Amino acid sequence: MVFTSNIFIFYFLPLVLLLYYALPFRYRNALLTLAAYVFYGWHKPWFVLLMMYSTVCDYYAARIIAAPGSSQRLRKGTLAVAVINNLLLLGYFKYGVFAQENAQALLHLLGQQGFRIMQITLPIGISFYTFQTISYTVDVYRGTAPPARRLSDFTCFVALFPHLIAGPIVRYNTIADQFGHRQHTYERFASGVALFILGFAKKILLANAMGRIADVVFAADSPDALTAWWGLAAYAGQIYFDFSGYSDIAVGLGRMVGFEIPRNFNSPYLSRSLTEFWQRWHMSLSSFLRDYLYFPLGGNRYGARRSMINLWLVMLIGGLWHGASWKFVLWGAYHGLWLALERGFAKRDGGLWSFLPRPLQIAVTFALVLLAWVPFRAENWAATVAYLRALFGLGAALPHGQLVRGEVFSLNHVMMMGICAFVVTRKTQAWDLARSVSWPKLAWLVPLFVLALAAMYTQSFNPFLYFRF
Repeated sequence: MVFTSNIFIFYFLPLVLLLYYALPFRYRNALLTLAAYVFYGWHKPWFVLLMMYSTVCDYYAARIIAAPGSSQRLRKGTLAVAVINNLLLLGYFKYGVFAQENAQALLHLLGQQGFRIMQITLPIGISFYTFQTISYTVDVYRGTAPPARRLSDFTCFVALFPHLIAGPIVRYNTIADQFGHRQHTYERFASGVALFILGFAKKILLANAMGRIADVVFAADSPDALTAWWGLAAYAGQIYFDFSGYSDIAVGLGRMVGFEIPRNFNSPYLSRSLTEFWQRWHMSLSSFLRDYLYFPLGGNRYGARRSMINLWLVMLIGGLWHGASWKFVLWGAYHGLWLALERGFAKRDGGLWSFLPRPLQIAVTFALVLLAWVPFRAENWAATVAYLRALFGLGAALPHGQLVRGEVFSLNHVMMMGICAFVVTRKTQAWDLARSVSWPKLAWLVPLFVLALAAMYTQSFNPFLYFRF
């Protein structure tokens, strides 16, 4: 089930909210858990069994780690087993096919006969909930998070449907107290509804519009340089509005049922350096990689050179987390390289180009981010190379390219690109707009929601991009 569907908006969500506020508080967590299992298993019920297995394993592992009589050796061993168990699940389902394909390619390179690749279905959201359960057991071991009082609380935490499929990656210690007590006020609920509407509109009205431009350009045989940059800018808008829209919806839904889920985006395309970009983009992943990979690797405790290597390695792993493909590794390595260079050689907040005026710092950073989106969006290595060549005018000129240019530079697409550029460059984002709700805000939020609903019915099924990651 997806947030941008009539089943969710007109049936699932109203029914859950009605039952939630009709029940006494002590039954509400159980209701949310049951609702989450229905939401997650709507199309493939067996996915729920896998999540249950991970939940139970990590809950009891944390209990052993936190038990007063547990020795340090037992605590370390239990933590290792819990983490390895999660990584094995993630490795099998997400990287099993990738490993087989690379093994087969190696055999062919050595002149050996290949084998039949076993296809593996990737459970939606497994990257997010395994990271959450890993952070839970690690935090309990470190003493920075309390062990869950009951299995039902931890089950609700893992399965909480607002952030289950595509984040944000929520740490247990940030919402642990909310399972036993949370505030339900009109203002909080209204703020959640407002954020839900804004996130929904981002996805339906902006992300999908940008996606139509990007799809045409990336599918073209040989776009000219201007068209290639236009399509790449469209994809940058698509992935931002798509993912930040999902995050806004998740936070909004959380507020409707009393939970405060952390912010995940903060105007990332206004960053003046790649370091600042990763402090603003997918903030829950950035903080996870920092606290559970970068710091354990040594962080910056062993000098600038080691810090640069650690940053590069962390982003390499972060790239692989996004998808089982070498093009995602390239994407992570690219970002890691710039982060390492900024750590080692930048002396001011503006990064390596701090000598430039602020608008140019933002422009240079955005251009570097744009280039990194090419392997992220392209279908394969060949398409990546071809698109990069087109960006710099090195592709072959074909008549079809003129047709593509005429299509994507239509008045409608130019206007939508302008609207998206305006929204992206505003410092006030959906998170800020939804802090409070007044009658003047309702005067434009309600028509915006109606417009987005109408547009949803004109579009084909278009799930959130991060479902595949």
